[in-house]
Amino acid sequence: MLVILAKRLAMGIVLVLMASALLFFAGELLPGDFATKLLGSSATPETVEALRRSRGVDAPALARYLQWLGGLFRGDLGTSLTNGREIAPLIATRLKNTLILAGAAALIAVPLAVGLGTLAAIFRNRLFDRAILVLSMVTVATPEFFFAYMAIAVFAVNLHWVPSISIITAGMSFERMLPLLALPVLTLVITSCAHMIRMTRASIVSVMDSDYVGTALLKGLPEWKVVVRHVLPNVMSPIAAVVVLNLADLVVGLIIVEAIFAYPGMGQLMVDSVSKQDITVVQACGLIFAATYILLNMIADLLAIALNPRLRYAR
Repeated sequence: MLVILAKRLAMGIVLVLMASALLFFAGELLPGDFATKLLGSSATPETVEALRRSRGVDAPALARYLQWLGGLFRGDLGTSLTNGREIAPLIATRLKNTLILAGAAALIAVPLAVGLGTLAAIFRNRLFDRAILVLSMVTVATPEFFFAYMAIAVFAVNLHWVPSISIITAGMSFERMLPLLALPVLTLVITSCAHMIRMTRASIVSVMDSDYVGTALLKGLPEWKVVVRHVLPNVMSPIAAVVVLNLADLVVGLIIVEAIFAYPGMGQLMVDSVSKQDITVVQACGLIFAATYILLNMIADLLAIALNPRLRYAR
């Protein structure tokens, strides 16, 4: 298991390095210039060039990438092009807000999805099962922004239950934060549950056709008790893996959801930085999202191996 862990860690580091290179050089290809955007059209070429020189973007791209990469190894994310401030403190508060939003959505989505998937398997081929399958398929095929705007229209505009903008500030109490988190969390829960529900149902249904399950049912045990006591422990490997993978997809969906609700998280910071052409902030945010996605995928892989001993050995 330690060898497998070491291999996965090495692969993860390589993928993060590849992601850093892709993000940096893709940012170099973006049109526009931060100095012209910041100083305005009335700025002289000399002023624009002086600002570019003060931010260090006049050096060759490869030299700047190697300098940025060296800073990453020291925990330095660089400086913002628009205001010259260090990026790490700028991101710290936004990262905390994003973790709050993602954590709240995951705490609701995971037990809800596993529970609905289990119920769908117990009542398979009945009305409840068919309704869950149809709803999950519709959810998978519908983008996050549709559910976000529908939630705003229903709960904020028509019912006036919660605000449509989720601007939270430092030191805000949980009671004041709760209604502001309602719509972003609802959107993320809806969009992240579908795959987990379908995978949970499929895993349980496949095991319920086993001989030992049939024997337990012939003994007179209720079907729900057989599922909880005998089936669920044997399907935890694929369910755990798909849960973690969907948490990785949830991280990607955060960018869209935060932008729609003006939530002050990493996704909103990334969108704002794109509009300002502050490429260094975009690259830092993108790298954090990419590293999180890679880490969650690696955890899903390791969970599948840990919960299924047959995967630890080569065939």
